[in-house]
Amino acid sequence: MSGGHAAARTLAGALSIEALTAGYGGTPVLHDVSFALQPGEIVALLGANGAGKTTLLRTLAGLMPARSGIIRLDGTNLTELATEERARRGVALVPEGQSVVAELTVEENLRLGSLWRHRGSARESAIKAIYELFEPLARRRSSAGHQLSGGERQMLALGRALITEPLVLALDEPSLGLAPLTIAKIFGALRDIAADRGLTVLLAEQNVTSALSIADRGVLLDLGRVVADAPSRELLRDSTLRHAYLGF
Repeated sequence: MSGGHAAARTLAGALSIEALTAGYGGTPVLHDVSFALQPGEIVALLGANGAGKTTLLRTLAGLMPARSGIIRLDGTNLTELATEERARRGVALVPEGQSVVAELTVEENLRLGSLWRHRGSARESAIKAIYELFEPLARRRSSAGHQLSGGERQMLALGRALITEPLVLALDEPSLGLAPLTIAKIFGALRDIAADRGLTVLLAEQNVTSALSIADRGVLLDLGRVVADAPSRELLRDSTLRHAYLGF
């Protein structure tokens, strides 16, 4: 998480999804999905419930196999790699409902997340950087996960992902159940991280306005297919598209 290390990685993190088809059992959910993210770009993945957002993120992380198509990170084909190997190569997923061990303290959660990336003083520096990014966690470092507020748990889930120093951060509904002020703080932190450290972010969100307020682009899914891929401002201005697929 150090400035020099982050700067060395700012040119990495180019993600491409090429003709991806995936699903559960015998039924495809994603159909020939293609789009790309540039290093440091935030892309909002939009669509109604059942559009395929979670399926896409799970397939990206290796939790679901692709039936066809290719996922590349900086030109490397990830499609056949195991979840653990994808994580080591720089893919981090924060699933819906967060990824916090409720019985462990904030500090223990962060140490657990840092085990395979950092050692010794580097681990202490990485944890310190998370506390500086999310100050409420520093005040609650000795509190168990189940004692945290919803916003604090989401910050901790993000901290656990960021401490692995990913190239690509995939987030599934991070604003779910949170107060507007907390959402603004978390999304603001995501925007700053992407800009300062070159982190590539794929943000699946039902909160369309908040997501597009920090995203460079939006990719709109409908029934597992890409129906729009455009700059955020264009999507917000396109009332026909918004009414047809986003409900506002």
